[in-house]
Amino acid sequence: MRKPNGFSFIEMLVVFTVVGLLASIVIIQIGSMRDRAFIVTLKSDLRNFAVVQESFYYDFDIYAADTTTLISHGFQTSRGARIAINEATVSGWAATASHDATAELCYMFIPGASPVGVVTDPGVIGCG
Repeated sequence: MRKPNGFSFIEMLVVFTVVGLLASIVIIQIGSMRDRAFIVTLKSDLRNFAVVQESFYYDFDIYAADTTTLISHGFQTSRGARIAINEATVSGWAATASHDATAELCYMFIPGASPVGVVTDPGVIGCG
């Protein structure tokens, strides 16, 4: 009797099913990594914003009430990111960072301003 060459239909079906399952798992993992990368970007932008905001305060004895004022002091967000100043007083500020590619928001405030978002401790960045 002659030995068959190649794979049977059932063997090929099993292989394609396993490959399809593995590919779907990888795609899901890549999506979650992408969201985490955007959150890291937002946190970095908020840290940079805090540095520029403090620099502005030391120059003018007041915190900037809008981000356009801080552009002249070197502030720039990452592509697709936005920072909104929720509150700016002579003694503190609060800000919210968002990104076009994710629904997550990140928050930060400095004493003298009201807590914002999920953050309850001043100077800490929180996302949620």
